[in-house]
Amino acid sequence: MPSVEVISRAALMLMSAAAERLGLSDDDPDNSPHRDLDEARRLITALAGLVTSSVQYLGMHAAPLRDGLKSLQQAFRESSAVPDAPGQGPGEKYTGPV
Repeated sequence: MPSVEVISRAALMLMSAAAERLGLSDDDPDNSPHRDLDEARRLITALAGLVTSSVQYLGMHAAPLRDGLKSLQQAFRESSAVPDAPGQGPGEKYTGPV
């Protein structure tokens, strides 16, 4: 299996898990039983590290993965009762402020 496929699969797994922990898999994310922002932060940070460190190998897959990551970072920021300072959100040490 090519490395780009392994990296992409890992990124998609992290994205799916983060989205679930943000409550995005439910109709009402704010009241989702799956919502756990601490876990979401960890998953988004891991995703940011993976995507940022692998971008040179991802070719045409890089842009969609970056877009998905940015969407999760923005969803986290919108979900958080106490917003992080710019550059301090999940994964922002790898991607820069969102």
